[in-house]
Amino acid sequence: MATTIEAVRAEALFASTLQSSDTPASGEIRTAVAVTLRQIGIQGCAARVASEFGDHPETAVARMVWALAQVRATYPAKGSRATRAIRAMRRSGAVIRPLALTA
Repeated sequence: MATTIEAVRAEALFASTLQSSDTPASGEIRTAVAVTLRQIGIQGCAARVASEFGDHPETAVARMVWALAQVRATYPAKGSRATRAIRAMRRSGAVIRPLALTA
């Protein structure tokens, strides 16, 4: 079963211009996911996935299987040290604020 973030990443990869025939490296997958999410957002990715499943269900299934497999191989597993640390901070009531980026 896919987690929410895993599903969002898979939808973003599905909606990206990256092709399975390109045999992309993990860096290319991360870039494609980030760029697609910045360009069209989570809802845009979901809409594109829905559209493809409606228009081309025979190829959309294979693309989603590929996208989900690539996301699972590229991003840390659910039980990664970073994930456990974030969950521990949330349980303790800590407020997690985004870092301010400086140029």
